[in-house]
Amino acid sequence: QARSVIIRVQSPEGMKKISSTKRETAAAFLKKVAKEFGFNSNGFSVYLNRNKTGEIISQNKTLSLLKIKHGDMLYLFPSSAGPSSETMDTQPHSSSSSSSSSSSSSLSRSHSSPQIPEDEIDQYLSKQEGKIYRNRDPQLCRHGPMGKCVHCVPLEPFDEDYLNHLDPPVKHMSFHAYIRKLTGGADKGKFVALENISCKIKSGCEGHLPWPEGICTKCQPSAITLNRQKYRHVDNIMFENHTIADRFLDFWRKTGNQRMGYLYGRYTEHKDIPLGIRAEVSAIYEPPQIGTQNSLELIEDPRAAAVEEVAAKLGLRKVGWIFTDLLSEDTRIGTVKYSRNKDSYFLSAEECITSGHFQNHHPNPCRLSPDGHFGSKYVTVVATGGPDNQCMALVRDECLLPCRDASELGYAKESSSEQYVPDVFYKDKDKFGNDITYLARPLPVEYLIIDITTTFPKDPVFTFSSTLRFPIENRDALGETQDFHSLATYLSQCPSSSSSFLNIVSDFHLLIFLVTNEVMPLRDSIGLLLDAVKTSNEELAQTWKKSEQWATIEQLCSTVGGQQAGSLDYAMGGASVPASSSAMWSCLHCTFMNQPGTEHCEMCSLPRS
Repeated sequence: QARSVIIRVQSPEGMKKISSTKRETAAAFLKKVAKEFGFNSNGFSVYLNRNKTGEIISQNKTLSLLKIKHGDMLYLFPSSAGPSSETMDTQPHSSSSSSSSSSSSSLSRSHSSPQIPEDEIDQYLSKQEGKIYRNRDPQLCRHGPMGKCVHCVPLEPFDEDYLNHLDPPVKHMSFHAYIRKLTGGADKGKFVALENISCKIKSGCEGHLPWPEGICTKCQPSAITLNRQKYRHVDNIMFENHTIADRFLDFWRKTGNQRMGYLYGRYTEHKDIPLGIRAEVSAIYEPPQIGTQNSLELIEDPRAAAVEEVAAKLGLRKVGWIFTDLLSEDTRIGTVKYSRNKDSYFLSAEECITSGHFQNHHPNPCRLSPDGHFGSKYVTVVATGGPDNQCMALVRDECLLPCRDASELGYAKESSSEQYVPDVFYKDKDKFGNDITYLARPLPVEYLIIDITTTFPKDPVFTFSSTLRFPIENRDALGETQDFHSLATYLSQCPSSSSSFLNIVSDFHLLIFLVTNEVMPLRDSIGLLLDAVKTSNEELAQTWKKSEQWATIEQLCSTVGGQQAGSLDYAMGGASVPASSSAMWSCLHCTFMNQPGTEHCEMCSLPRS
């Protein structure tokens, strides 16, 4: 039996490994290449050298006669790049003749994968120059005002000395600066491929029985050595205003239990770092969950799809998640706060694995990856900090577990009859500064964390401009419910003289309720209102207010109680009716629903008015 060989074929779309034999003919080999890359027989050319010399033509000569050996690299170009006149017979294979210099038929990487829709922010940054311009140094520069020297020439966006001397220093370059570093040089990164780590056995190997009965070098995943990441996909997280975070933290303040939520917002340019990306948070959605002082359990959310749909129509997307990691010395007050694990670790292994799970569900589209995606821009915010977790591959392929007796440590699984797991290593420095490789059993999870600054703008921004507070979803434990009674109470606090209809309905949690309530869901008829909120268009909001749907909503609210209906009429432009002291009322300070007849909030003890 002929000995099998692996031939590597590099193309503008990435590299693939082709299994063959030395006795296989060039024609049969090219058919395999065509099938693997999805070309027809005339749609490409394969060369021995990167400068497009030594073309392999379809003939009956074997790979052995063509001097193609195990592990050799061949280069594929689509036929549209231009045929070459040199063939296999006139240019023998020689590794020394391989050239990485640019040729007249070089392909622009930016056009090699047009089928991959990258995010808008990535498309924008890929077109920016990214250079760091410096003024003429009066002490070091010895040239005229129009000249340039090493002291004032523009720097590349990945210049480490520049990043390290920023205040505060930037430890991780932006992802697009990292791409510029990869695609620089003489070949302009024509053959750069950001390949995702795979910890799974390759499928389709027919030379032996499946695992655990058999495995071979062709299907066995390689051992993994984790290196500290030099870049980050998101460089800054900014909450539009303090209210967003304060309302989220209110749950912990009132109960002492931990809480999580999904961050909805958008990705924008972060101008403080060359080619940087900022995640701007406009709202936090709190899914169904069970929280205690030391744990969180997520429950299946029947409204998840509707929330995603509403957010998309508002121009928002899920950019990350947030959870609390706080304790109070006195839960009745809720003001003395500190991390549950302030003296031991920042993130537990289970939290790190959860972060990796979320990132795997929100991959980052990338034209430089053969898979069409690389990494993730999905961020994790912990109470007052923001790490971007990059343990995605280990989590996706189920290779990383939390340690039962040490929450700050993860543990790389060992192979079993159910699953083959490659060895996982990580590099760190010893006390003498030497690079040492360690087996990831256990693995300190902080090795997988990248810090991101979390900020608030000097001038608050409000995507949702309502100054009132509609109850947040899934907070029944606090007595805060989303129903038509709470909607009537909410609307009764909106005097028409000071609030436009657009401001009244410009609340993320209110819009979610209008779409998902069981009595009259407006999922199919709220598009115009969502457009009005997205574009801050009062005219569109007034048009939707005249619809039958809103008239029905008003009618439903009026059935809650006569006094609430009177207040609703006032809010909608009718006659003023004083609020009844016999109805439940929402605290203006903490939104707690209080029993009728009380003048001070039972939760925060502040007066009703």
